[in-house]
Amino acid sequence: MLTLAGGFAERGLRVDLILANAEGPYLSRVPDAVRVVNLEASRVIKSLPGLMRYLRREQPQALLSALDHANLIALLAKRLTVSKARCVVSVHSTLSIEQRHARVWRARLIPWLISRWYPRANKVVAVSQGGAKDLIHTTGLAPERVEVIHNPVVIPDLLAQAQAPIPHFWLGAEQPPVILGIGRLTAQKDFPTLIRAFAQVRERRLARLIILGEGEERSKLEALLGALNLQDEVALPGFVQNPYAYMSRAAVLVLSSAWEGLPGVLMEALAVGTPVVATDCPSGPNEILCGGTYGPLVQVGDDVSMAEAIMHILEGRRLTAPVLRGRAADFSLERAITAYLEALNL
Repeated sequence: MLTLAGGFAERGLRVDLILANAEGPYLSRVPDAVRVVNLEASRVIKSLPGLMRYLRREQPQALLSALDHANLIALLAKRLTVSKARCVVSVHSTLSIEQRHARVWRARLIPWLISRWYPRANKVVAVSQGGAKDLIHTTGLAPERVEVIHNPVVIPDLLAQAQAPIPHFWLGAEQPPVILGIGRLTAQKDFPTLIRAFAQVRERRLARLIILGEGEERSKLEALLGALNLQDEVALPGFVQNPYAYMSRAAVLVLSSAWEGLPGVLMEALAVGTPVVATDCPSGPNEILCGGTYGPLVQVGDDVSMAEAIMHILEGRRLTAPVLRGRAADFSLERAITAYLEALNL
């Protein structure tokens, strides 16, 4: 969303980034041309009054929202204020799987609320074909109301950030190859499978593993590293502002997720010419890698196949960087901005 906001501003639009609560590590990356509107709400649902005041005061031409709770609040605010703004809602995950993993009973109402409220949007955007099909199947939305627009990943400064100074001494020229994982330390990302796969790789050759991200499963992952005696060969640096500097120097990036919407790290790795291995999870990896053409796909939770795929990459059986970058060009900022502007009728 930050990337889209910056792209809209570069096209000459006045852009406001409306946040339920303006906090978090990405605030420093808001483009200078984008105004932050802080609704100062402790929860998304409590942001409704503030969003209604904003719509009445500013009378925007268009409103773009992301994630189901925010999408529903955006549609409700538009209805209650009788706003003339064209409203586009975007879905960034696989709804049916999100529902199965929901921790609170209220989340079970989301598909019903979506089926009732999303038809009021001017357009519903899914970020992958798989996500779109799942959304339609789960909620009964009319297929013609759902459009697929891939997330913009190949941004102008990505390659510049990738060439930043070496962020970790393991990534130096004389060091063993580094396998890289990126994502929040949650059940969705299934890093235990990646760690178990790495343990098998490590039995066959010298290598190291770095996992970037923070989350509630850190202690679980650290316990697994201890049980496998891998503490000295796996690093968990936490959240980093510039993952591209790691990505461009890794031997292979591995996506071990149990489910996704459209995993940006895969496209980013392709953009910097780094080989990838991914689970064939719903949804996105198969679509991005064209059925395995641009990187091996393995079954979710299959650490043995994942280890074998990683070994193939480390042994040199991989596509060249120009081929990988060519595929990444399909996920450029310009393509996404053009598609969103059409959806928003701007």
